[in-house]
Amino acid sequence: MRRALIFAALLLLTGCEQKRTEQAGVSILWVQPLRDHPVHKLMQAGFLQRCKEAGYTCDIVGNPSATNFDVSATIVLADAALARRQYSALAIYSPDPAIYPYIAKRAREGFPVVTWHRLPDAGEVPGLSAAAGHDVTQAATDAALAMGKALDGAGAIAVTQGSFNALENRMAADFAAQVHKNFPAITLLDPQLEGFEPSGAKAKAIALLQGNPQLTGAFSTTGNGAETWAGAARTTHRDVKIISMDYTRQNLDLVKSGAVYAIVAQPLYEEGAAVADLGAKLARHETVPLRNVLPAKIVTAAGLDPYYQILSAAGQ
Repeated sequence: MRRALIFAALLLLTGCEQKRTEQAGVSILWVQPLRDHPVHKLMQAGFLQRCKEAGYTCDIVGNPSATNFDVSATIVLADAALARRQYSALAIYSPDPAIYPYIAKRAREGFPVVTWHRLPDAGEVPGLSAAAGHDVTQAATDAALAMGKALDGAGAIAVTQGSFNALENRMAADFAAQVHKNFPAITLLDPQLEGFEPSGAKAKAIALLQGNPQLTGAFSTTGNGAETWAGAARTTHRDVKIISMDYTRQNLDLVKSGAVYAIVAQPLYEEGAAVADLGAKLARHETVPLRNVLPAKIVTAAGLDPYYQILSAAGQ
């Protein structure tokens, strides 16, 4: 009898919780260390636009003054937001494993948690419900083939990363594997830390060019890489084929001008929109796939128009 009463009480509580969610509507908190990075702002624009279209209540938290992933300060801001408002799902950016325990903690408390930009394997991030992003190995393969052809299968390539995080490490490793496989005559330098601060990143790229006169190519796994390497090539008067990430307006303009050969159009805006819909479905107790793959094309000067249109739609 006692067990039956407890079971009935649990059913009642579950029903009340579901009814509360449906009555309150969908509310999603977006948690992103390095909040004001230009690339991350584009992700947030896609998220907020989709929230507006669908009528979700959505907020964004993250350290606005960070110049690198600031997980500890961002968790404090997320906790404060959760104390102020009741959310039905969380969107937490996860390239830095330091945030994995926070994802697991909030999942144990009953929050469905979605991430984006990379697609973790099942069980890699405890508590994670879903992710939206591109196939990193495919994007790195496409970039390696494009770079190798642009260099006619010869020369030397520098590889730089914003930080040594899981996503960029994978991109750099897969790029190297494909260059070695398809263009054995090309020399590939070991990945170097570029950082996220523009002037410091440019100084490091200039040092790489000055210390390696054989360099004819540069591959950056971060969104500021186009600016970093275009500026370094201009300062040192070097002709370098550059491939970097992301369709920010600055990067599109650099490709258009010829200063940068191509970008990997990681689906930044699209990821944000997908996260909003995945979070809403999970808040409504619907089933979604763990990995939700979005396309990421290699874009040269001939294919820029669709991405300028996305930026205009995003108000950027």
